[in-house]
Parts: sequence; C-alpha cells; structure tokens
Amino acid sequence: MTSITAASMKTKLLRTRPEDISEAGRLLSAGQVVAIPTETVYGLAANALDEDAVLRIFEAKGRPQDNPLIVHISAPEQLEQLAEELSPAVWQMAEHFWPGPLTMVVKKKARIPNRTSAGLDTVGIRMPAHPVARAIIDAAGVPLAAPSANTSGKPSPTTARDVLDDMNGKVPAIVDGGACSVGVESTVVDMTGDYPQILRPGAITEEMIAEAMGAVSTDRATLEGLSDDARVRSPGMKYRHYAPKAPVILFEGAPNDTFEAILAQMDQPWTGVLCFEEYYSAIRESKSRLVYSLGYSWDHAEHARRLFALLRRFDRTRAKRILVQCPRVHGANAGTVNRLRKAAGFQSVDCKKGRRVIGVTGRSGSGKSLLSQRLEQMGAQVLDADKIYAELLKQDCPMTRMLDHHFPGVWKDGVLDRRKLAGIVFSDPEALRILNLITHSQVKARMHYITAHSESPLIVLDVPLLFESGIDCLCDVTLAVLADREGSLARIMKRDGIDRDRAEARLNSQPDDDFYRQRADLLLRNGGTLAEFTEKIDLFVEKYCK
Repeated sequence: MTSITAASMKTKLLRTRPEDISEAGRLLSAGQVVAIPTETVYGLAANALDEDAVLRIFEAKGRPQDNPLIVHISAPEQLEQLAEELSPAVWQMAEHFWPGPLTMVVKKKARIPNRTSAGLDTVGIRMPAHPVARAIIDAAGVPLAAPSANTSGKPSPTTARDVLDDMNGKVPAIVDGGACSVGVESTVVDMTGDYPQILRPGAITEEMIAEAMGAVSTDRATLEGLSDDARVRSPGMKYRHYAPKAPVILFEGAPNDTFEAILAQMDQPWTGVLCFEEYYSAIRESKSRLVYSLGYSWDHAEHARRLFALLRRFDRTRAKRILVQCPRVHGANAGTVNRLRKAAGFQSVDCKKGRRVIGVTGRSGSGKSLLSQRLEQMGAQVLDADKIYAELLKQDCPMTRMLDHHFPGVWKDGVLDRRKLAGIVFSDPEALRILNLITHSQVKARMHYITAHSESPLIVLDVPLLFESGIDCLCDVTLAVLADREGSLARIMKRDGIDRDRAEARLNSQPDDDFYRQRADLLLRNGGTLAEFTEKIDLFVEKYCK
C-alpha cells in the first residue's frame, strides 16, 4: 500500500463514539497508523502482522528499528495465535494481571514479522485495561503493535493533546480517550526463563508478581541502563528515553535530604524544579517560580500520573536545566524512578549521606515492634517515636512550652496531665489538630537531628503515625507491617492486658490496609507463625538493608 506523506496528511481527532472507534479500526485494518489511548500512555498503533504498517510507526516516531514493539490484544485467548511454548506460568500471570499494565515477553510465532520483534525470536504481548483500546483492537480485527505515541526520546504522552504536539501531520488520526490513569508504560516481564524477570518496571511491581508467582527477579539494566552494543530484549531498556529539552538532574535519597540538596543548587537562572508537594511552597517562595509538584512524597500513583505531563510542560518554558526530587525507588515507584533515571541518562546526585534510614509503621499488634527489635539485633540504630515523645515530655523544651501555651491547665508540677489533655483534644477537633501539629513537628525535628548526627549506616524509625507526622520524609524507604485482624487483637490483648472490646476500639480508630498500600514503599505481611514472620524479616533485611 502506498503510504500517505506527512506533507499531505491531515491528522483527525476522533472521540470514543462507536462511529469513531469504527473509523479507527478501518484505518488500522487498511495499514495506517492511529494513536490510541491505553491506561498507561497513548500508543501509536498499527497492524502488528503487517511489516509495511509497522514501518510507518518507526517513521512517525523516528524510532531505532532494533527496538522491539509490544503487541496489544483484546482477549487472553488471542495469545495462542501469536506465541509458542506458552507455559502454565504465562496463563497464571494473565489470570492475575490481565487486562492491565503488564507485558509478557514470550516465544513468538512466525506470523509476527521480524520488524515488529526487531529480529528477536520473542515478542512482548499485553492486553490493555482501557476499554477503548480493546474496542479499537476488536474493530481493527488484528493485533496492534503500539509503542508510546511520541517522538522517540521525548516524554511519553498521557493525553491526546500531548500526542497532537508530536504527531500532528504524521498520522491520520488520534483517538481522544482522556487522560491516562496509570501514566507510565507497562511492566515488561520476560516469561521465557525458569521464573519471571522484569525487564522494565511499571505499575505491576516486583512485590505484586512475587506474591502471585513466587520467584521473580529484576534485570540490572532497569537501574543502570544497557551498553551501546547490548541486544535489546524489551522496549525502554537501551535508548535515552522520556527526556525533555532541558537536561534533567536527579537527586536521590530521603525527601528531606533531596530538598536540602536542591536548594543548594539553585544559583543558576532559569532552573526548573520538579519537587514533592511538601516542599513546593518553600522552593517557589524562596528560590524559583519555575516549580511543578509531583504530588506528595508518598503518593506513588500520583507521581506516575503526573511525571510525563510535567516533563513536557517544562518544554514550554525557558528552563535551562531541571532539578528533580526522585521518589523512593522501591515498590510502586520503581517504574517512575526508572523513567526519571533514563531521562537523566542514569546520572544522579546521591543524597543518602552514607547511611540508610528505614521508616517502619503499621497498626497496633501488627508486629512492627518485633521487626524493629530484629533489625536492632542485626546492628541497626532504632529510634522509637513513642519513646522520644515521652522523653520530650520530661524536658523543658519547645514542645512542652508550646503545649503549656496552647492547653493551659494540663501541667501540674512540671508533669503532663494526660487524662485532662485527652479530655480537651478528643472533644475538640481543632484542639486535636493543634496537638498533632506540635507533637509531630517536635518528634520529627528530634529524629531529624539524631539521624543527621548518627554514624550508624542503618537507622530504623519506628513510628506508628509515620505518614500522618511527615516523618516519612526523613526515610530512604518506608515499610508497613500488615497483619490479619484476629492476630492483631490477640497480640494487643496479651501485650497490654486489655479486653477484646478495648482492643477492637483501638484497631477501629486506626487506618485500614489500603491506607498503607497507597503510601508505603514496601509491605510486610504478618499472617503466619512467629518463625514464618521472622523468616520474612530476614529476607527483607537481606534485600533492602545491606
């Protein structure tokens, strides 16, 4: 088929109406390229079985042709039409994660052209969760090869407007399906070996795959990149990706440390900053107006949703360089950090100061104290927030003076009347807010001082209200211990000598599991015997503390 030249092409913006989906399907089945929405990023789609159609993708993107493409399908059974040697593990992964942001690399059938797979005998296949994407695949009647719909090397597009900025005049149509809900490309997992290996991190994390499948590993290239002569096994492994026009300088470490390091580097004009919400006002007011927020430092999902749009926004400014607070690397942030490292050419400023600070949290009776004790036995310095709070109450210090000022009458002979204070704050939401502001800020300041002056290479902050207090911003990694309710109740009643009703009331006043899943970098579930939980702790130490 004769291709339409860019000079004569008019790009049409389609909606998600049935007639528009039908038109997109017609163009795709005729060998043309159409930009389509998915839950990850917008894809530049063409018939994966048509070499000429696939070539048009490479031409529109300016993409190196040794970079394989991912093939998108609309139903799991279509996998058998495209792949050979499908193991039970492949179907198990599909059952757990499809439709969704997971790509599996499998042995390809001969009907997949070499141009689609970049000459490899394998191909990446995924079933997107976005209903419009699947409807378009069905309308086209063919599997669709679809890399991100951007000029090669630039930040990936998460809105139809982003696609139009790069592809106007290069493709016949763009389907506007709204903003992408995930925001970074799919996790790519090689399923051709003895166990899954992550080649590109994304929203489906190593921890999620391990829970579903058992053994899993992550290719070192996700952290370090590939050499120029290395063979690419997956999209996003080799070439510099996701980069705005201005160079990106990445600062890695605890949020407080990266914030301080960025402030010290803002002496050049037209310096842009991509920071966490906690520091947005301070940076904007004191140093620069060219500042955008990634969201709160704990909000992994928001980091992914905002990242590419904000990198693209810098391209519409006069920014000469972009200083970025890097999210903590573990868990759900792995995909975002991988994209930022690629944008920065795998060069970063290490703000860890030769030590590692782990924040441990969870509900009462979860087993977090046992974890902290185990880490202390292994040589870690453990700081207990409750103990620090109790010590501050015994001192003439800013915290006790502020409490005395805001809550007159709660002190007697230099001793806090806890019962009286509780009677005040638990009947007055504003009073409770003020109490938390005072105590959280002072305990955080004390922990910050101790960690800054500690010579220990491993420091553990045991803080029940880790995220509510903002102490998570002192941490290089955060870990929440989760436990089943009955186990927690039993431990609370035994430890504190209280009845079930009081233990129930205590748990009912604390966050649920979703609170910790949304905020913590890592989760450790205490659901078996003491020996089993201790083994999990030792595995955690081996992987994250050495």
